[in-house]
Amino acid sequence: MKTVRRYLAAEIYRTSALVLAALVGLFSFFTMMEDLDQVGRHGFKLYHLLMLETLALPTRVYDLLPIALLIGAILALAGFAQRNELVVLRAAGISGLRLLGQLFLLTVPLMVLAVILAELVTPWSENRVSETRIALTGTAGGAGKLRSGYWFKESTTEGELILNAKQLQTGGAMRKITVFQLSPDKRLERVIDAEEGLLQGGTLRLHAPQVTHIPDNFSEALSADALGEQIPLRIEQLDHYTVPTQLTPELLLARALTPERMGFKDLLNYLTYAEANGLSAERQWVALWRKLAYPLTLFVMMAIAAPLSFVQVRRGGVSMKVFAGIFLGVGFFMVNQLSLNVGLLHQWPAWLTAIGPNALTFLCALAAIFLMESRLRWQKPQPPAKQAHA
Repeated sequence: MKTVRRYLAAEIYRTSALVLAALVGLFSFFTMMEDLDQVGRHGFKLYHLLMLETLALPTRVYDLLPIALLIGAILALAGFAQRNELVVLRAAGISGLRLLGQLFLLTVPLMVLAVILAELVTPWSENRVSETRIALTGTAGGAGKLRSGYWFKESTTEGELILNAKQLQTGGAMRKITVFQLSPDKRLERVIDAEEGLLQGGTLRLHAPQVTHIPDNFSEALSADALGEQIPLRIEQLDHYTVPTQLTPELLLARALTPERMGFKDLLNYLTYAEANGLSAERQWVALWRKLAYPLTLFVMMAIAAPLSFVQVRRGGVSMKVFAGIFLGVGFFMVNQLSLNVGLLHQWPAWLTAIGPNALTFLCALAAIFLMESRLRWQKPQPPAKQAHA
């Protein structure tokens, strides 16, 4: 079996690598065409776009690895079937389930590669991309930005802190900042506006802020329409103002990144911060479970490729199997993404949203293998019965 496994591995790895290179090149080209309209805005040059696309290559490899493995495995195994090499293996006593087990063993190195990409290469690449975008445009291009900017909320010993920043910069710097400080009974005490701020040593240091103090009788003055008689607000213009905060430059960037692009450790740190401050983190929990389920996705792709490739097709050959594989693979990813959105909408458990489509598809592929094996077993010709001599 070692010889068979090496032979299968060489062909599957070769075809998967070629398919992955083609897909990465194709998607990179389409992304560049889509982002060309940004060239010339705010000093954004063409070489900036090329640099961003180069930095995004590890993330694109990580995203396209499952579908590349599916198409590559179908091409390799369909080639074996077309050359009748799978028939030879079956004649040698290797069943479809045993062959599927060998294919799963071949997937283990790719799982290790995926873990290295997910925990080391992709987070570093995404951080560099986000820092570069922040430096050039003031936005990270992730899922955390609203039209009003980036929002943060945390609980402190003196009440609550709500922070809004229109632009993020590298090293924990922010621009166009508004800080709302609330008392323990949720009463607004002061509003701080500043053009620049820097997170450093557990504090947010604001430069030249304007501090608006809200007195206790402000709501009474509003309800009594007494603002014309007295001004209950006190406004100060300061050189510097320091706000204690749990935010760090890493958490600041994590808020701006898409959760699926964050490393496992960064996700745990952000989830701890969100739980401590009562923030919603369903998307991050689903991203955490999807990272854990990613190796199962590679097994699912190999399980889909196996029954398609084992079928002997006289007409259509390899192209028909590749088309069926692409159709099933794209359908799987669409269902996977749909389950993410539906799960977040209906607040399904994070583990079910992340693992459900993988587990269901995996079981269907295994059922197809079992049905094929059972059919071959029933179709196996029986030896002729001996006739009794008179």
